Amino acid sequence: MKLSELTNYLESLAPLAYQEDYDNSGLIVGRPDMEVQQALVSLDCTEAVVDEAIAHHCQVIISHHPIVFKGLKKFNGKTYVERVVEKAIKHNIAIYAIHTNLDHIKAGVNARICEVLGLKNCHILAPKGGLLKKLVTFVPHAQAGQVRGALFKAGAGHIGNYSDCSFNGQGNGTFKGNEHTDPYVGQPGERHTEPETRIETIYPANLESKILMALFLAHPYEEVAYDLYPVTNQHQEVGAGMIGEVEHATDERGFLQHVKWKMNASVIRHTAFTGKPVKKVAVCGGAGGFLLKQAIAAGADVFITADYKYHEFFDAEGKLLIADVGHFESEQFTQDLLCEIIQKKFTNFAVRLTEINTNPVKYYI
Repeated sequence: MKLSELTNYLESLAPLAYQEDYDNSGLIVGRPDMEVQQALVSLDCTEAVVDEAIAHHCQVIISHHPIVFKGLKKFNGKTYVERVVEKAIKHNIAIYAIHTNLDHIKAGVNARICEVLGLKNCHILAPKGGLLKKLVTFVPHAQAGQVRGALFKAGAGHIGNYSDCSFNGQGNGTFKGNEHTDPYVGQPGERHTEPETRIETIYPANLESKILMALFLAHPYEEVAYDLYPVTNQHQEVGAGMIGEVEHATDERGFLQHVKWKMNASVIRHTAFTGKPVKKVAVCGGAGGFLLKQAIAAGADVFITADYKYHEFFDAEGKLLIADVGHFESEQFTQDLLCEIIQKKFTNFAVRLTEINTNPVKYYI
C-alpha cells in the first residue's frame, strides 16, 4: 500500500495539529506515494534500528521520538542524527514519528501507562485549549437535516462521549441576488425572505477544510452564509498527562514496588514519603515535570513521570509523591500501542516490533 494510507490513518487518530510547537512529528524521511509492505516500530530511530529495518526488508520505521528535532545544515555523518538520515535515504526507508500528538490523545501514551498500572476512571490531566471552533450556518428548513448530517459525518458535533451535537434556531433570512446570480429560491433583482434554520455546531480546528467542504457540497444555496468562531473551551479529549484511581488504596512504599514491577524499572527516584495512602495517581510519559501543579490541583497522591532534575523534586513540598521511573521506562509500552493500532486497521500489513532496546541510559546496580 501507499505510505500515505498508513500515515493518514495515524494522523486521523493523532492529528499533527495536536503536537507541541517544538516537536517534529510526521513524515521525516520518504515520500507519501512510496509503496510499503512492512513497518518496523520503535521508541527511537537509531542507527541500529535502521540496520534492523534493512535486515528485515522494512520500508518504513515508525518511531515515537523524531530523529530530527531541528534543521540539518550538513550531512557529513558526524552525528548519529545525520548518519541515521543518510542511511535511511540510501536504503529507501521512510522514517515517520508520532510523538507529542500521540501523547495528547485520550487513547495514547498516557492511557497505556494507566492501563499497565491498572488505574481506573482515567481522564486527561491538563486538557488543551485553542483546538476547537464553532460553525454557524443558515439553511432552508427542508435541507437542514442533510446539512447537519454532512457536517457530523465530516467530524463536527463531537462533545466528549456524545456525537451529532448541534443547536438549531428558527428565523428568516433575506437576500437579493444581482443579474449574475442563479438563486436556489427567489428571483435575481428581488429581495427574498426565506424561513431558515440556524445551525450551530462545534468542531476540531484541524478538520476545518474538510467540514467547510462538506457544508458547501450539502448546502443548497449558491452562496453559503456561514460564520466561524474561535472557541476557548478546553478540549477534554486532548491534552497532557492523565489521572486515575487505584482499585484499592495502598501505602506509598507498596505502590512504588507495584510501579517498579509493572514499569520494568531498575530504579525509581522519588521524593520523601508523605505518609498518605495512595488513591489517585497522575501520570505523564517522558518529561512531565511541567504538570506538577496540575497533578497537585487534581488531588493526586502520586505523580509518575520522568526526567526530573534535582531542584525540581523540592517543588512537591510534601503535597504528593513524585516518582521518576525514567524516560524510556515511562514510554516503553508506546511501541506495543502503535503495533496494535496499525495491526487492527491494516490486518494484511506486516508490522514488526523492534528487538533493540534503544534506552541510552544504563544503570549500575
